Amino acid sequence: MKKHVTITALFLATCLAGAAQADKLDDIISSGTLRCAVVLDFPPMGSRGQNNEPVGFDVDYCNDLAASLGVKAEIVETPFPERIPALMSGRVDVGVASTSDTLERAKTVGFSIPYFAFDMAVTANDAAGIKSFDDMKGHTVGATAGTYEAIALEKQVQAWGDGTFRPYQTQADVFLALSQGQIDATVSTSTVAMANVKSGNFPGISVVGKAPFNTDYVALFTNRNEYGLINYLNLFVSQQVRTGRYAELYEKWVGGDVPPLTVPNVYR
Repeated sequence: MKKHVTITALFLATCLAGAAQADKLDDIISSGTLRCAVVLDFPPMGSRGQNNEPVGFDVDYCNDLAASLGVKAEIVETPFPERIPALMSGRVDVGVASTSDTLERAKTVGFSIPYFAFDMAVTANDAAGIKSFDDMKGHTVGATAGTYEAIALEKQVQAWGDGTFRPYQTQADVFLALSQGQIDATVSTSTVAMANVKSGNFPGISVVGKAPFNTDYVALFTNRNEYGLINYLNLFVSQQVRTGRYAELYEKWVGGDVPPLTVPNVYR
């Protein structure tokens, strides 16, 4: 009986040890590479530089995360609709892709605490005569499919009962359609709106005001059962703020007042 108990205990210990080794954080460190899903048509968060190299806030954030782990960063260009599928298929380890931390997405992936916060802005084709969010009623509007602002804008069009909503694959597609008059207005993050207007790549458009949507808090994400990695991501975000690196990156890529990452009466 004693021998049977000893063998059973050894078997269980072996199983537990194997389970402990099957940790994504350890796997990333052992591999020497951190693969980050990053959206590269979402300036200033992610885009391509003059030499076609990935640049932007999210790119630098991935590089910082990799450096903290002692590994090299691999930027995996991932369109908005492909962010979570890229993780689920094993193409990436972590999403650094301006991803809203919605409850629906949390059924599939595990989120860190917020690492960035967006306000929403209305950008319109100058010929459409739209000067505010409410002026969009009855017009054809669009946004990037699957994003926080696209979901909110489509619901608003349905609530108005007037107008048309069109989803697009990328932010570039949205602003090109807007410049060409295929849609009259869009809602995007204020950072994206100003970056695209200032770029000169989309003539005939202007930022005309704010959209009355909630602040969009975005988080890093990975597989939801990887608690060790999620805990590390949470501490990393905290360290980025505490060391001043978050403010440094915000000034570099966006400029202006650094938005707080805490929800009043929730986070301390």
